[in-house]
Amino acid sequence: GIKKIKEESDRQWEAFRKAFQTEEAFHLRELSEELCEKISEGCGSFGADGCISYFYEDTCSFFDYFGEEALLVLDEPARMVEAARAISSEFAMSIEGRLQKGYMLPGQATFLLDYAAILSGMMGKRVLALSMMEQKTLLLSFSEHFDLTVRAGLSYQNNFELLVKDLAAWKKAGYRVTLLCGSKTRGEHLAEELRERELTAFYTEEKDRELQPGEILLTTGFLHHGFSYPMIKWAMIAENDIFGERRQKRKKKRQTEGKRVSNLADLSFGDYVIHENNGLGIYRGIEKIEVDHVHKDYIKIEYGDGGNLYVPATSLDLIQKYASADAEKAPKLNKLGTSEWKTTKARVKHAVKDLAKELVALYALRQKKTGYACEADHVWQAELEEAFPFEETEDQLRAVEEIKRDMESTKIMDRLLCGDVGFGKTEVALRAAFKAVTNGKQVIVLVPTTILAQQHYNTFTQRMKNFPVHMELLSRFRTASQQKKALEGFARGTVDILIGTHRVLSGDVVPKNLGLLIVDEEQRFGVSHKEKIKKLKGDVDVLTLTATPIPRTLHMSLIGIRDMSLLEEPPVDRLPIQTFVMEQNEEIVKEAITRELARGGQVYYVYNRVHGIEEVAGKLQRMLPEAVVSYAHGQMSERALEKIMFDFINGEIDVLVSTTIIETGLDIANVNTMIIADADKLGLSQLYQLRGRVGRTSRTAYAFLLYKRDKLLREVAEKRLRAIKEFTELGSGYKIAMRDLEIRGAGNLLGAEQS
Repeated sequence: GIKKIKEESDRQWEAFRKAFQTEEAFHLRELSEELCEKISEGCGSFGADGCISYFYEDTCSFFDYFGEEALLVLDEPARMVEAARAISSEFAMSIEGRLQKGYMLPGQATFLLDYAAILSGMMGKRVLALSMMEQKTLLLSFSEHFDLTVRAGLSYQNNFELLVKDLAAWKKAGYRVTLLCGSKTRGEHLAEELRERELTAFYTEEKDRELQPGEILLTTGFLHHGFSYPMIKWAMIAENDIFGERRQKRKKKRQTEGKRVSNLADLSFGDYVIHENNGLGIYRGIEKIEVDHVHKDYIKIEYGDGGNLYVPATSLDLIQKYASADAEKAPKLNKLGTSEWKTTKARVKHAVKDLAKELVALYALRQKKTGYACEADHVWQAELEEAFPFEETEDQLRAVEEIKRDMESTKIMDRLLCGDVGFGKTEVALRAAFKAVTNGKQVIVLVPTTILAQQHYNTFTQRMKNFPVHMELLSRFRTASQQKKALEGFARGTVDILIGTHRVLSGDVVPKNLGLLIVDEEQRFGVSHKEKIKKLKGDVDVLTLTATPIPRTLHMSLIGIRDMSLLEEPPVDRLPIQTFVMEQNEEIVKEAITRELARGGQVYYVYNRVHGIEEVAGKLQRMLPEAVVSYAHGQMSERALEKIMFDFINGEIDVLVSTTIIETGLDIANVNTMIIADADKLGLSQLYQLRGRVGRTSRTAYAFLLYKRDKLLREVAEKRLRAIKEFTELGSGYKIAMRDLEIRGAGNLLGAEQS
């Protein structure tokens, strides 16, 4: 096998040399040498399946492992063929490019079993094909055919009269109907209402009770949507069909054991740590030491005078992390056996007192006044929360309870809600806003971009459509007359929720009875805007949302000036975003985009300069002639930008070349690949926010962070890229902010952000 690899490599190498393709020949020679070396060493982690043709002439397939009695089940065979063709086509295009560049040998391109070979392998096997649509011609001939007609249930959307009409028609036709309800109370109530409409309905816990034609059985249970079988005259109706989409909530038990360690578990060799009694040193790992003939684990800390301190592993509470090993500035280490640490603690204690005095002056107005205490949840609050179409995470439920507790007290709320993009911050804020409105208060939702404002407006409108809540939008997407109408309504009190960009900070925005201010991504606002935000706060409750808080904001929360709620638990089925940091490479860019488009997705290409963005889009269009490529930036007219974003959301654009205006706002489940050019020029939290625009579903998402070839990265830029690659797991926003705090420092707590 190795001999065949070398022979084929020599033939291809000679062909490249004759064509003067020096770089391709070099790649090929490097590849073949690496393959032979790894095969000789027995290393199986390099993709050995691609080399199987060099070792076996007659290769087998997975069908050879099935016995004669095996049953193959095909789910939608026609669609399987379509998917197989797409995969084969994608694979062929990828292989062709890699062969031309010298990144693959011809023999490695034959290991994929195409759909024709799979169909051939199924011949003579026992096959059960499931298909929703009757198809005259299937690629396999089946000896028997069964028709199990099933119809999807209707969505009544709270139209009870339409439901009664259908039930009456089913009764006349002799149907038996089962109706699933979320609770016994709901079931008994519905059964009573149906009986009043002269229908034979009853509630029972006996789910296996035999139904008679014309009867309607109501019982507890959950289905997303109902269905009916006309052949046997039986229909199943779900509560969602009647009252709209609702997700059954699973009550999770709070774990009291097995919680993950949040401090030393994140320590790396060389990190700076603080011992409560001895000060700042360097973590040098864990050593096993024998004491009194007993071996125990000790944490080793190195100090400034070369001395080492060994702390029993059982005394972890005495140690906390100060900064990572690659902190921008190396802190001064303390010395063992001196009074230096005691002096430092005394000095810090005095400085904290001085800081506290300044902060008291800053928050004097909020400290002196008594806030409005909201009443307990209105019945509408429960209905709104029950209508949430997803299952809340435990962190979401805890954050909601913390915010409600603040709002129901006389304390003026100032809470920071920190959670990754897509972890449900908007839903938590929406519930807080609804609580304020049901208590007769107005709400301002302040966001940094027009796109995010529009998305929040759409979300709030959709979620509160069944309640008498009036909301308006203030952004450059609105005409002057629309803005004037919104401001007049807000001043009169007829507008309950005002959502907008920095436009809501203007002097002509005068609320009648403001009770809650929600600030989304405060770090995106300038210094002058932040000063206006402070004036707005006054005696109203404030909720700040962020994925990666700026160091100053995070520091204020850590030292207790502001309350903080964390959303660290990812939504169900969410996968980490696969992140790659590499030099700019056109072949990689083309392959990444082609792969995403082949699976029916869309792509963000971030190019953060207005000048030249049109040329970049044109270059991508020439590289991908079959794709629809467009570009967007903040200097475009409102209508042009709105149209491009609308087309992209509707899937009419395959690749969107954009500046960082997409950092906040766009939430498109179909976009699962992002390419960021010159990523070294962007900040850490900015990179994290951008990456969070993909991976919003259960599909694996990819982020490619590119920097120019042969460019010597600055130390800080290298640390940022290393951090964004390191923190790929879900819920890393808080850790990203902590790393940013280490790299940049806390900044000025009382003034503008230090950058």
